[in-house]
Amino acid sequence: MSNVFYAPDESRAAKVNDLFARIARRYDLINDLQSFGLHRRWKRRVAELARIEPGARALDLCCGTGDISFALVQRGAETTGLDFSPPMLEVAKARSRKTEAGRQKPISGLRRLASGFRPPNFIQGDALQIPFPENSYDVVTVGYGLRNLTSWERGVDEMFRVAKPGARLIVLDFGKPPNALWRAIYFAHLRCSVPLIGLLFCGNASAYAYILESLKNYPAQLAVAEKMRALKLANVRVINLLGGAMAINYGEKPV
Repeated sequence: MSNVFYAPDESRAAKVNDLFARIARRYDLINDLQSFGLHRRWKRRVAELARIEPGARALDLCCGTGDISFALVQRGAETTGLDFSPPMLEVAKARSRKTEAGRQKPISGLRRLASGFRPPNFIQGDALQIPFPENSYDVVTVGYGLRNLTSWERGVDEMFRVAKPGARLIVLDFGKPPNALWRAIYFAHLRCSVPLIGLLFCGNASAYAYILESLKNYPAQLAVAEKMRALKLANVRVINLLGGAMAINYGEKPV
């Protein structure tokens, strides 16, 4: 039986939006539980691969609650986080306000931001119709979002369009392990353990059973690499994590 939040047609965007509206407040907690906290390390790896230089502009698509956006900011990038879900963006903005307040210091009865901190600019938008002109960003990332788009191929096309020549394009998402035994164990975890965690901590098993349903219909890291090569990206790489259970796709827009 197909998952209630998964649809292969044009209704998919609405279903995914409904899913994230339901889980936004517990999203970070359940990510920690289902990945044993490893997702934070993988997102830092994305920011490291971005190789941020002074004055760099970064776009984090499907930014969710903002983990990758914040990691890019910490490395000095002027960062825009774009997401389709208002509830997820509300969590990201609340985190930004909290971070900003924590960096303020009292000076003669006043308060100011600690020098050099520029919080991400979080905006609502569609990763399939990015509201920015071509050749706008030095880094374009997407974490756990490409798999949720109505067309992941069009999502990569949009990343390419808004990237400047020489820009880094980086995709982090669930993968399909090449080893058959490990893939079976991993899919069993997604089928049984992850929905149980969702039920216990979010009150919704279907929202997390969606992960496996969407992954079954997503060609994963090898197909994303082929798409990057078709766009003539340079230095295309697949970085498998946990034996391919997670993966980072990397490429550079030709100069």
